[in-house]
Amino acid sequence: MELGDYLDVLRSRWLTVAVTTLLVLAATAAATLLMTPQYTSSTRMFFAVQGGESFSDLAQGSTFTEKQMASYAEVAQSPLVLQPVAETLNLEADAREVARALDVTVAAETTILVISATDEDPALARDLANAVADQLSVTVGGLSPERPDGTESVRATMLSEAEVSESPSSPNTTRNLALGAVLGLLLGIGLALLREVLDTKVRNEADVAAITDATALATVPVDESAADHPVFMHDDRMSLRAEAVRRLRTNLQFVDFGDRPSSIVITSSVQGEGKTTTAINLAASLADAGARVLLVDADLRRPSIAKYMGFEGNVGLTTVLIGRAELADVVQPWRDSSLDVLASGQVPPNPSELLGSRAMSRLLGELAGSYDVIVIDSPPLLPVTDAAVLSKLVGGALVVAGADGLHKHQLRTSLEALEKVDAHVLGVVVNKVQRKERDRYAYEYYSREEPVRSSGSRASGNGRSGRRAAPPSHAAKRSTWPGERMTALRR
Repeated sequence: MELGDYLDVLRSRWLTVAVTTLLVLAATAAATLLMTPQYTSSTRMFFAVQGGESFSDLAQGSTFTEKQMASYAEVAQSPLVLQPVAETLNLEADAREVARALDVTVAAETTILVISATDEDPALARDLANAVADQLSVTVGGLSPERPDGTESVRATMLSEAEVSESPSSPNTTRNLALGAVLGLLLGIGLALLREVLDTKVRNEADVAAITDATALATVPVDESAADHPVFMHDDRMSLRAEAVRRLRTNLQFVDFGDRPSSIVITSSVQGEGKTTTAINLAASLADAGARVLLVDADLRRPSIAKYMGFEGNVGLTTVLIGRAELADVVQPWRDSSLDVLASGQVPPNPSELLGSRAMSRLLGELAGSYDVIVIDSPPLLPVTDAAVLSKLVGGALVVAGADGLHKHQLRTSLEALEKVDAHVLGVVVNKVQRKERDRYAYEYYSREEPVRSSGSRASGNGRSGRRAAPPSHAAKRSTWPGERMTALRR
């Protein structure tokens, strides 16, 4: 990953970073508040060699004292000093426990010893520091060799007595909160990167490109009101979703169908990825562009096109396949457009066998001679084999991948299932993609031109019902798809 990739990860997972930082900061603040305040008092002692009548004697004495300062610091924390201190202050602690409350340091390049005592009682901290200094002075005098006159050679003098501290030395709230914020930020960044590495869901076109060579033909944004407006190509024509479907329609013009019929199976990996709404709105978009389109509900497990579009669904594809109705009797027109709908009919006990039958193959051949494009909604690939069986009979398969819900291995398995039956995968539609703030804009799209109808279009009107005339003959079909007369393309 490059720096830009890391920045993209942090931008997309900023909530993880923010929440982790706040949690660590809150934990640090709580721990700081629960800590018992400690107070520190310090005293300073000066050590010098007595006597010396010349400058040379003074220099030698100073050098001797400097070399002994580390030893004096050790003596200050030894039982020789601390045990008498504990007895003087009536402490229940022994010398070892008293030593834990002390911090004895030597000021750099001096003969000054700094004795600091820390305790939750500020008065005890002061008394302990002063008591240690007094006892150290006595002890050092006893350890130093005597002068000829019987006096001590090294004298320790207290430069300043310890005083009661008015503010606690710990905890340091400002420092702790700063460290907590830095630690939380680093931990949040680490968690965000870890989640990105472990994330197996398909979220955008880049994830699709990492799985397959199949082209991502369109990215359709998520819309919470999708259930209320399944046919958004007509209910919300200016929406981002509608524009995305128009982009899909445009990109399909450049897909090579070869000598295969212009029939498309739309499927997904699992339920709930939006394949049905994609099929409906792609068919509506193709019809808006002037093509004669038939939308077929071949999801014989959980059919829903008739419900979404307000049609009668008890008769349809299965009724034709078992020979109980003619195609012209069950195909229903959609509003005043060149879009026809073939509902699923009643759910059969053997969907896979019915969709892979010769009757289905003959029906598709008949429909290919009557319509420019056939859009077929089929069941998901992973639960059942219906879509894989059906994909062998059509021009190509379009796989819908639901963002934030589909895992990469599921999409990979679905595409492998199509590859095993030699299906022609036209591409992938990434559906329900979360929109970024910079993408929340509206398309100003004010064309008032009515879509140009093909020469085989029927008369318009919402009153068409009952038995319909048979689909036009193959001779009436336009020579190309999308064709020269699809002048209403909006991209």
